[in-house]
This record gives sequence, C-alpha cells and structure tokens, in this order.
Amino acid sequence: MDRVALRGLKARGHHGVFAREREEGQTFVVDLDMGLDTRPAASADDLSRTVHYGVVAEEVVAVVEGEPVDLIETLAQRIADTCLRHEAVREVEVVVHKPEAPITVPFEDVTITIKRSRA
Repeated sequence: MDRVALRGLKARGHHGVFAREREEGQTFVVDLDMGLDTRPAASADDLSRTVHYGVVAEEVVAVVEGEPVDLIETLAQRIADTCLRHEAVREVEVVVHKPEAPITVPFEDVTITIKRSRA
C-alpha cells in the first residue's frame, strides 16, 4: 500500500464541550496519511487514478469549519469518512490536534489518532 500524506492542515472550528469553545472557536490542526495503490496513476500519469490531495485538503478544512461536535473523536471520524469517500483511498490515519484545548496546566498539544479502512 502506498501512502499520500497531508500534514498540518489548519482550520478554525467551534468544537468542544464548553460554551467558550463553541462561541469563540479555536484552531485545529489535522494530519492525514492515506493508503492507496498509486501504480495505476503512475503508469498512466493520470490524476483521476489517484487521490487529489488538494481536493481532500479543502474537504477536510470544510469539515473542521463545519457543524460543531463535542468531541475531537467525532471530528476525526468525520474526517476519516470524508477521505474514504474518495475511490482510490483504501485506508486513512487521521490525527486531530487541539493545541488550544481548555486545560489548566501547561501543555503543548492534545491529539486523537484514528485509523479507518474500507469494510
């Protein structure tokens, strides 16, 4: 399985369980690692036979900027579902970073990592 990765996609979302998170929003960062077979695209030099990572990036940002959810676990699942809608993508690993999480002690980042594949 070949890999196409996107790192550091940033978008402002209004996700979280606290009213302040929903009202003010915060920056989320997303990393994707999509598994697919790139041989058909490479042999034909044809974008339609692979995943268009620019389109995926736009779709993921739209998910983050879209309908609020309480949990970053739910957000990660929505992002995975979006990636798997692309025919070439067989599996995806999604990391959602929440660097502005409402934690009362010093920290660098909070992340959720999920792996999903076609059934």
